[in-house]
Amino acid sequence: MGLSIGIVGLPNVGKSTLFNALTHAGAPVASFPFTTIEPNEGVVPVPDPRLKRLAEIVHPERVVPTTIQFVDIAGLVRGSSKGEGLGNQFLGHIRNVDAMVLVVRCFTDANVAHVDGTVDPRRDVETLFIELALADLAAVDKRHDKVQQAARSGYKRYQAELAVLERLKTHLNAGRLARTLGLHQEAHELIKGLHLLTDKPLLFVANVGESQLPAAASQRLADTAIVEAMAESVGAEALAICAKLEDELVALAPEEAQAYLADCGVSEPGLARLIKAAYRLLDLATFFTTTGEKEVRAWTVVKGTRAPQAAGKVHTDMERGFIRAEVIGFPELDKLGSLHAAREKGLIRLEGKEYVVQDGDVIHFRFSV
Repeated sequence: MGLSIGIVGLPNVGKSTLFNALTHAGAPVASFPFTTIEPNEGVVPVPDPRLKRLAEIVHPERVVPTTIQFVDIAGLVRGSSKGEGLGNQFLGHIRNVDAMVLVVRCFTDANVAHVDGTVDPRRDVETLFIELALADLAAVDKRHDKVQQAARSGYKRYQAELAVLERLKTHLNAGRLARTLGLHQEAHELIKGLHLLTDKPLLFVANVGESQLPAAASQRLADTAIVEAMAESVGAEALAICAKLEDELVALAPEEAQAYLADCGVSEPGLARLIKAAYRLLDLATFFTTTGEKEVRAWTVVKGTRAPQAAGKVHTDMERGFIRAEVIGFPELDKLGSLHAAREKGLIRLEGKEYVVQDGDVIHFRFSV
């Protein structure tokens, strides 16, 4: 699908542990800064009970989930925007992702040193905000100088862009994120080429200790509440997850993992919550295809995608030769229990090129080449 989410944070906050749990990739984890130098990438299947139910209905030979890509990016430190701790290289990696998960340390462990000496979620988030804002400010300053000259020549497009850049400079200079400036769509279009870090979709993860999990699930732990409040201040969602526990669950059988979670007072794995939140973050939808008894597969599209473009996800020939889509929503198919029954009752709709694919659609594409 080509969309990626970067896992970002200070050193030793649990980014690589979380990445390992997500991807089973075995990225290096150690209790000293900059264990991750080059970004690790992993493709993660999206848990979706609808896919399992479709497999029960169709009995295919193969079931293929949709996926999302996560990138484990090395830790940022104070001064990263000025090159500290290989900061320029790390910030460049962040600029290439579509969204960011900010991992904030809320656990205490004498064996894992904090880069600033003590666990302080508010200070850590503020450090991240400042470094990301300063990195964006450098990009805005560079663009501002070029646009200013063009604007003097009377080009209205550059004059409009210059006005947006000047607002951004003031905002970023105050250590605030571009996403909180309230730019309208036209202004966003003028600056989208800058790929601003602080304008990317954002999700916070409060990485708690295992002993904190029951409280994190039922109460407002002080550190978790700080992360939630800071996320809310920039219009983002926050989750409390124990990355160490999630990494340990990977090695267990499903029944053992569920029992372990129950002992910790948690009903759903944190990774499942994280992936679902990432889906919401990128405004994605899932549709399903079946090829007889051979395969049931889930596909990812951005919400608002029309049927021909969705068909192109399956195969480019389907988009070029698109004729129509035969569609039924998952709830209707689930209730009927078979595609045959759906056809008999006339519940499979014929949709054309303007149809916008909905989350949960089960689609058979008709095309010619």
